[in-house]
Amino acid sequence: MRADLRIISDLISPGARVLDLGCGTGELLAWLQTHKQVNGYGLEIDPTNITACLAQGVNVLEQNLDDGLGNFSSDSFDLVVMTETLQAVKRPDVLLGEMLRIGRECIVTFPNFGHWRCRLQLMLRGRMPIARHLPHAWYDTPNIRLCTFIDFERLCRERGVRIIERFVVDASHANPPIINRFPNVFGTYAFYRLGRPTSAAH
Repeated sequence: MRADLRIISDLISPGARVLDLGCGTGELLAWLQTHKQVNGYGLEIDPTNITACLAQGVNVLEQNLDDGLGNFSSDSFDLVVMTETLQAVKRPDVLLGEMLRIGRECIVTFPNFGHWRCRLQLMLRGRMPIARHLPHAWYDTPNIRLCTFIDFERLCRERGVRIIERFVVDASHANPPIINRFPNVFGTYAFYRLGRPTSAAH
């Protein structure tokens, strides 16, 4: 299993009801169903990925995340997961609220546009950065809402979203001490476990 998915799987309790947004080939859900007996569903838009999910026995629905999650009732899941998709949706703020409506908690991961390599490329070259964690040119990137860890945490504060846990890693998904000290400069990816505002928690 991919290194990022291993990190996410450690945050998920056995037997949980899990919804994976943009689930890809269903690798995470397939592993969780086998090893943690979760009751999982995935949302995916790519037909090839949907076929791969079905081949692994993963329950998958064809759905564009930009259309919202109105087809799911509140408290349908224990946990909603969105892996490296936040930056590719039109209204990540709205989607985050919907995730916490239908799930008691959520896990969100995304690449850090505030990484020192990105800052250096902008400063020295005056061009949009291309890096290992942001490999596309500005004109063909699927990422339309690039943000830093500070940006995301500010959004959480403004919306009253509780940051239960944060784990920041480098491009190899390791966690050296310097990342914990300066996460927004040296962190490449972040994993956030989030909860509802205290007033809305059950």
